Amino acid sequence: MSIWVHLLLAKFSYGQPTHRLLRDWSDYDLTLSPGTLTGGLRALAPLFEPLEDALRCRLQSENRWHADETRWIVFAETEGKIGHRWYLWVFHSESVIHFVLDPTRSAQVPIAELSASQGGIVICDRYSGYKKLARILGTILLAFCWAHQRRDFIELANAHPELSEWARSWVERIGELYLLNDARLAVRADPVQWAARDDGLRQRVAQMANQREAERANPALKAPARKVLQSMQKHWSGLTVFVDHPEVPMDNNVAERDQRTPVVARKNFYGSGSPWSGALAATMFSLLMTMRLWGINPRTWLTAYLDACAANGSQPPADLSVFLPWAMDADLLAQRRRAAMDPADPIDSS
Repeated sequence: MSIWVHLLLAKFSYGQPTHRLLRDWSDYDLTLSPGTLTGGLRALAPLFEPLEDALRCRLQSENRWHADETRWIVFAETEGKIGHRWYLWVFHSESVIHFVLDPTRSAQVPIAELSASQGGIVICDRYSGYKKLARILGTILLAFCWAHQRRDFIELANAHPELSEWARSWVERIGELYLLNDARLAVRADPVQWAARDDGLRQRVAQMANQREAERANPALKAPARKVLQSMQKHWSGLTVFVDHPEVPMDNNVAERDQRTPVVARKNFYGSGSPWSGALAATMFSLLMTMRLWGINPRTWLTAYLDACAANGSQPPADLSVFLPWAMDADLLAQRRRAAMDPADPIDSS
């Protein structure tokens, strides 16, 4: 059991390529063929399907999600598809991090992921797929990412040095907005201070909107700068969701951080060799990162789960509640958290 636990963690938590892992094990006189490991992973994959379903149901029961997508290579021919580029989507709610692998970057992926929810707020970038999600479902409010808006100005400054000073003035305004929002959030428990700081934030947001429109009306404004301001104006309602919803962060950095583990894996072993192994990768990213979100040691959790599957005749256990953090009783959750984690791998509880 320890071999399979180590393999799953090495590959899907630490991004280690299988061939490199086998070379490492050979130094300990443990010789396994790539085919043995591949066959074992394929046999293990169905054991995690009930947990995958449970994660999706939990995600859909909540009402605030970070969402993002990145490329993932699947080295298999897919009917009707040219090339091997697939997309790995992540949806991060309060208690679940769920990855979905799909051949496309279609809006149908987030629509399918959230259509069973009662609606809520999606924190995301300005990709059109999320806009279609909001239009189709009608119960989704999009909160756009200020980090992406800030990047527009930085890229403008780098591409057009003559506009650098102008662009950086906007970067400073965005930085001030972050500071004002942080100051507001720091006094949420004090109604008097909250009211004063909330008012100050709203005034600054209004000033930024007025500044934006005044500059857009200036005929001397150069086209590249005008384009950035037009994008800001177009997405303004989404950029300012955080004002009326202080529980919503100003950026989508949570989802961006979630993608780090798959991106490291992608750099080390490029992707997956088949759709089933890609689906397993998405499932393992989801499960292991959700456990870390809850402060649970993924090694002890994974060992306990596979032991339970073995005891149940190589089938998933009938009672999954003891393996789902939100369904565990307090004592079991504390026990699962007791095993120390690597201090270099902090828990993101956003």
